[in-house]
Amino acid sequence: MKKEKTLKEDIDNMQKGMLKNIPAEAIKEFQEAAKRLAAKNLEKNSLKKGDKIPEFSLLNIHGKNVSSKELLKKGPLVISFTRGSWCPYCNLEIVALQKAYPEIKKSGANLISISPNVPEKYSEMETKHSLTFDLLSDIGNKIAKKFGLVFILDTQLKPFYKQMGIDIPGYNGDNSFELPFPATYVVDTNGTVIYSYVNSDYTSRAEPSEILKVLKSI
Repeated sequence: MKKEKTLKEDIDNMQKGMLKNIPAEAIKEFQEAAKRLAAKNLEKNSLKKGDKIPEFSLLNIHGKNVSSKELLKKGPLVISFTRGSWCPYCNLEIVALQKAYPEIKKSGANLISISPNVPEKYSEMETKHSLTFDLLSDIGNKIAKKFGLVFILDTQLKPFYKQMGIDIPGYNGDNSFELPFPATYVVDTNGTVIYSYVNSDYTSRAEPSEILKVLKSI
């Protein structure tokens, strides 16, 4: 049987192709910005294992209200915070989660993804990848802030995003340039975090296999 590739392997393969098409000046600036962000150690403010998540209610991309309280009545909850439909790393992560979704459901858990994208932009991800779990629009990063995940995009990166055709204000519906750290949480039915993965390095993501391992241990 052919071994399934990990999410990290998929990301590494994508990066090899991407780097060929990105100017050296841009690569250097992204690397320097990543170092500046990591030095701030903002992840220390995020929710950790053992913390209680705040109750929240958000609209999914189809305008339906989704409540964390109601979801947790049904079982554990996997929460994926992403930067949005424009982010290639987020797209790979979402595809990997979709593949793992049947096993997540089999464990009795639910899965949601949260992004600051306005619904019409976030829906691009659902359409592109035929997703079957809820994508929730966290306009203004209100919930991401409660999880301690929000930072402001480095000013020096803005022209490079523009050159690449990525209009973050257009996706988020504001000019704040606030983004969440990509993060993954597994929460038990009491609302307590039993697994968290938060990293200022947006190229690093939680492996679905690790999420499933946590769910099976509950």
